[in-house]
Amino acid sequence: MRSETVTQSAPAAAGALRAAVDRVSRELAAHPARLSDRGAAEEELGRLRVLAAGEPPDVARLRGSLLLVAAALGSVSALGAALEELRQAVDAFGSGTRPPHSGAG
Repeated sequence: MRSETVTQSAPAAAGALRAAVDRVSRELAAHPARLSDRGAAEEELGRLRVLAAGEPPDVARLRGSLLLVAAALGSVSALGAALEELRQAVDAFGSGTRPPHSGAG
């Protein structure tokens, strides 16, 4: 098992992440405005969907994908609640921090 701090059970957290990714994807698809970074956000949401299916997902990659989605869509106020749900779903996997490697040996 990894050394990350997990705040929800893995199946519950993965389910919440899948639901959040689906919500953002649905709301983005329904958003009528032309968004210059829509393609990048859709691609990253696809990556998040794949990561959510992994056991357990790599928290650092989840956070990186969240950052890219937020950067692409964060200025769209209509997607704010869905993006917040996505952030909370990623946070449910914990900090993703690991003890530093001493390098001695």
